[in-house]
Amino acid sequence: MIIMAEKLMILENPDYITSCDINEVLACGNVMRSGQSTAFGEIPNPLIGIAGFSATALIGAAILAGARFAGWFWFCTQIGMTFALFFCHWLAYQSMAIIRSLCPYCMGVWTVSIIMFVVVTTWNVKTFSGLDNAFVRGIYKYNYLIAIVWLLIIAATALWSFRFML
Repeated sequence: MIIMAEKLMILENPDYITSCDINEVLACGNVMRSGQSTAFGEIPNPLIGIAGFSATALIGAAILAGARFAGWFWFCTQIGMTFALFFCHWLAYQSMAIIRSLCPYCMGVWTVSIIMFVVVTTWNVKTFSGLDNAFVRGIYKYNYLIAIVWLLIIAATALWSFRFML
């Protein structure tokens, strides 16, 4: 929500300095003023995130309440998570290689999206692949390690991308 609030402030006042404009590298304003911040026409990316995270929260609440979903539902959820993952990776690339600034709030979204993708994917593989072997059980049991390594790779890429600016 904070990303959307900051985006609205920039739309209202182009000279607005965002709360996460820390330095030359960590500068949300640069990211939010870029063309990539509205990747789907004039729809601000934070609105897409609000919709996606709301759906995910609803799924989580339903599971906590005891809901069980059919395979087709998990397939659709996997499609949504995969879209979120690719979109976040595209935005990460754009931030590091094209815009040359990072938004800490956006990096938080990337982190959560990767974790959600890993959790949903390993659940789907374990539950619907028809495979029940040590490898499948292992990736499900240690899915947090997959997410940690993935996030460390992105962090290392960011450090490498901005090595001359730090």
